[in-house]
Amino acid sequence: MPKFESYGEGIPGLALEELTGWLIVIEGTDGVGRTTQAKKLRAHLERAGYAVAETGLSRSDLTSAGIRRAKDGNTLGSNAFNLFYATDFADRLERQIIPALRAGFVMLTDRYVYSLIARAIVRGADPDWIKRVYSFALKPDAVFYMRIQVEDLVPRVLVNGGFDYWESGMDLPMGEDLYESFIRYQGRVIGELDQLAREYGFETIDATRPADETADHLARRVSRLLEYGQSARADVVAP
Repeated sequence: MPKFESYGEGIPGLALEELTGWLIVIEGTDGVGRTTQAKKLRAHLERAGYAVAETGLSRSDLTSAGIRRAKDGNTLGSNAFNLFYATDFADRLERQIIPALRAGFVMLTDRYVYSLIARAIVRGADPDWIKRVYSFALKPDAVFYMRIQVEDLVPRVLVNGGFDYWESGMDLPMGEDLYESFIRYQGRVIGELDQLAREYGFETIDATRPADETADHLARRVSRLLEYGQSARADVVAP
């Protein structure tokens, strides 16, 4: 029986039984500390002897430069935004995630389709439609959702360079100025992620906890998951 399955029909011709690695997702809105935690988790797993690969939004060789240019020029409409990111994800799934899983790697991804679905819904996409768009995605082994309230998010964003046009929803817009739009947009994104967390069974983590405390928690949870997975596979192949 294949270890992985897709949310829908999946990718034609993909032999799921060939995918022997682990797919671990760290989710959460912009500025919540996902990238820091992914780096800490990768370092921990590599010290433990695991082969680890990593990806995240806009890291596709096919689309990353185009997305960056479009965002810099503020030229993306909502549908173009959604489909550009869907193309980015599809390319990364085919060229980064699946090869890593086929090789037995732990694949860490800094956000997955859930952030893309949440942002698309906030920008007016039909929820059923956008979920069908991403139905070819593989179901992860675990999703850790770093959750934060908007009022706790604002100081972090200010320290790290201030409000971003797109992460403030200014393409919509959702307020009279950047700050007001940020508050409303991020509040709605967090609300959608909360709904997806219930629907897809994320493990929710309080992102206001100290970074080292969160890193230790993630290291313990993922290590147990991988150790259990190795034991289960050994039982299957044992004579």
